[in-house]
Amino acid sequence: MSPSRRSQVPPFEVMRILDRVAELRAAGRDVVSLCAGEPSGGAPVAVHERAQRLHAARHALGYTPALGTLELREALASHCARWYGLDVDPRSVAITTGSSGAFLLAFLSAFEHGDRVALARPGYPAYRNILRSLGCEVVELDCGPEVRFQPTPELLDAAVADGGPIAGLVVASPANPTGTMIGRDELAALSHWCRRRGARLVSDEIYHGIAYPDDPSAPGARGTSAWELDRDAIVVSSFSKYWGMTGFRLGWMLVPDDLRAPADALAGNLALCPPAPAQLAALGAFEEESYAEAERRVREFAASRALLLARLSALGWGTIAPADGAFYVYADIAPRLGPFPDSSAWCAALLEEEGVAVVPGADFDAVGGRTFIRLSLAAGPAAVDEALTRIARFQTRRA
Repeated sequence: MSPSRRSQVPPFEVMRILDRVAELRAAGRDVVSLCAGEPSGGAPVAVHERAQRLHAARHALGYTPALGTLELREALASHCARWYGLDVDPRSVAITTGSSGAFLLAFLSAFEHGDRVALARPGYPAYRNILRSLGCEVVELDCGPEVRFQPTPELLDAAVADGGPIAGLVVASPANPTGTMIGRDELAALSHWCRRRGARLVSDEIYHGIAYPDDPSAPGARGTSAWELDRDAIVVSSFSKYWGMTGFRLGWMLVPDDLRAPADALAGNLALCPPAPAQLAALGAFEEESYAEAERRVREFAASRALLLARLSALGWGTIAPADGAFYVYADIAPRLGPFPDSSAWCAALLEEEGVAVVPGADFDAVGGRTFIRLSLAAGPAAVDEALTRIARFQTRRA
């Protein structure tokens, strides 16, 4: 006996680094972590208060419907109306165990074994790893700085010419690791390409609301939802980023009509239902003060971003992805690698010597990411400032 071939996917490097961060801190080391995409501060007050009331009242918690409670699905439909002006039937909303659960449901319900599914490289590694474990062929589009690290119809045409039809396209805006966003016109062009080719568009929108536009009141400033353009698309989102509710493990999908029944059946078999306490507590995310708390946190991300951008020239790095949104900066450190063969070795030495955790780019791009790193700004301006001071010291010593 041996493990299945489908299980042979690489681990998510961020989690390995977090394990080492925990070990160093347990040993008494002072570590600044710009590693994980986890907002500091946690969930809004109203969410915590609801969770506390559940505990105090010894609320009877049982199974919910497979795709979540009607009350939470209705709240998310109202959220879509608030942010995007969308009229969403609550039955089209599927609550999942994190956005990871949503991607699993989306890929299982939309794609067959052997289907070719395209996505950007660099990109979030779980997309390709989940798809490959399900038997799909991952088509990585080489998206460099010349296309702002995002897919284009031209890249898709080239992929079809090279390998045949594509059954789906996964996009992310704002993207992880780059933070780049897809404008409305660009997203419309990708949506049109998918409709014309019979491909399913899957739009990762978990960083919506975390953006840094010149005009915050402009249409699409928070991000354009694929459902504004195409109701056959699958939209994936989460409570983890904008609301800082990572440990609650709640995500959601906007599900096209033809996938409602398959998603419901799959959810009931794979997970029975999302966690009931988290669903009940999450209703607090839609209170006005919760939105206000989230917006204050976005302003903190903006301050961290401004701090880093102001110090980039002194760091002497190369190409920097335009950090339109999310809370990441993706940077080419080739000019400052010094004695290290790649950014993985550079990151490992930085953590051990200076107690700063960042992620090597190879986790997001196995081909072109060997000289890139990703920094998360979610820890706040003070942590970012201290980390940059240590990085500059490390680079001087290792030059």
